[in-house]
Amino acid sequence: MALSATTYRLKITLSDVDRGVYEALDLRLAMHPSETMRWMLTRMLAYCLSYEDGIAFSKGGLSSTDEPPIAIHDPTGLLLAWIDIGAPSAERLHKASKAARRVALFTHVELGMLRREASSRAIHKVDAIEVFRLEPAFLDALEPKIDRNTTLELVRTDGQLYVTVEGKQIEGALTACSLVEPA
Repeated sequence: MALSATTYRLKITLSDVDRGVYEALDLRLAMHPSETMRWMLTRMLAYCLSYEDGIAFSKGGLSSTDEPPIAIHDPTGLLLAWIDIGAPSAERLHKASKAARRVALFTHVELGMLRREASSRAIHKVDAIEVFRLEPAFLDALEPKIDRNTTLELVRTDGQLYVTVEGKQIEGALTACSLVEPA
C-alpha cells in the first residue's frame, strides 16, 4: 500500500523588499512521503522568493524529471524560469539551462558538493545559473513552527530572511552563490 502525500496550507504575507514584491499568498503544498520537511520548506521559500506572474509548482510532482519543481511561464506558455531545489545533477542543470531563459537553484546543500557535481560535466551557461543558499540551521528552526495549517510572514531585505510564525521571529541569510569556482 503506497503512502499518500500530506497537504500543507500555508498563508503567507510576503514582503520581498529586495525585489519590491508584496503579496498575500495562500499555498497548498503536497509533501510526498519521500520528501523531508527541510526540502519542502526550501521549495516553499523558493516559490515565495521567486514570486511573479506565471509562477506555478510542477504538476508532475517530485518524481518528474522533465519539469522543474517550480516554473515561471509567460501567458503563451513559454518557459521563462526553471527553479530547482536541493542538489540537482549536472545533467539536470544542463537540461534546465537549455530549456529556460533563467535557471535558479535554491538549496541548503553544502556549496562545495554542488560545485563538484556541476564540474562533473559541461553545463550550458553554468555561470548564469542563480544559486541561493539557505542556512540549514534557519530551516531547522523553522521546521517545528510549521504544521498543516500555518500562517506566517516572510520578509526579505538586504539578503536576510525574517519569518514570523505565531509571534516568534526566525532569521537567516539567503546567500547568492555561483556553481563556478572563483578563479
